[in-house]
Amino acid sequence: MKLAIRMDDISPDMNREKFMAFKALLDEYGIKPLIGVVPDNGDPNLHKEKEKEDFWDLVRNLQESGWTVAMHGYRHIYTTRKGGIFPLNHFSEFAGVPEDEQEKMLRKGSEILKRNGISTDIFMAPGHSYDRATLRALRNCGYTRLTDGFGNGPYLRNGMVFYPISFLKSRSLKKKRGVTTLVVHTNEMEEKHLEGYRRMFREQSRNMISYSDYFRMPVKKRGIGGRAGEYLLAAGKHYLVRLKGGSITSCRNR
Repeated sequence: MKLAIRMDDISPDMNREKFMAFKALLDEYGIKPLIGVVPDNGDPNLHKEKEKEDFWDLVRNLQESGWTVAMHGYRHIYTTRKGGIFPLNHFSEFAGVPEDEQEKMLRKGSEILKRNGISTDIFMAPGHSYDRATLRALRNCGYTRLTDGFGNGPYLRNGMVFYPISFLKSRSLKKKRGVTTLVVHTNEMEEKHLEGYRRMFREQSRNMISYSDYFRMPVKKRGIGGRAGEYLLAAGKHYLVRLKGGSITSCRNR
């Protein structure tokens, strides 16, 4: 299986040292990931240090070097307890919010990115949670792609192309066919996680791809059966993680 990398929770107040350490590892193996940039971070859980004034220069330079940038929500503040149509988590910045409000949030986030020289048409939902209204609002705002869902390759749903994430990293490493995304949170990364990725990149070097390569993969239409199966997988994983006393957003590096 081909493996792409996405990095969540990229903001001016992230842990820059951990981000740069993982970037150095990606550079070593020639991997250019997808990074989810929070336009106006208001989530105290993501506030790791004082905002860096050169943050937007960094993001622009990374995009110009071949990294892919997604808009990671608007403020990354969870205001509902909805899981939406991909219920890995039962909290959301978008799912359950009126559609016109969602569109306003998306437009505000897009304006911040544009004002700082960042252009993108791919969206990354905080908490992996969104609903059908989110998809309509995204299309109205010019977004055509979304990083989430389960599957062995890109698929078309509700007029948008989805780029699936890994259901379970260990299973993805064993599969021989398809392509998926491994989700990384560098803010939470410890040295043991960094070393684990170093071993994985070394062992999987032939299978690692840059995220831009993902965009060149053939896209298939997902029918009702596929959507139902994806929903059940996401709901099942949610409850499995809850039984273990964790949450999806807190266990990506493991």
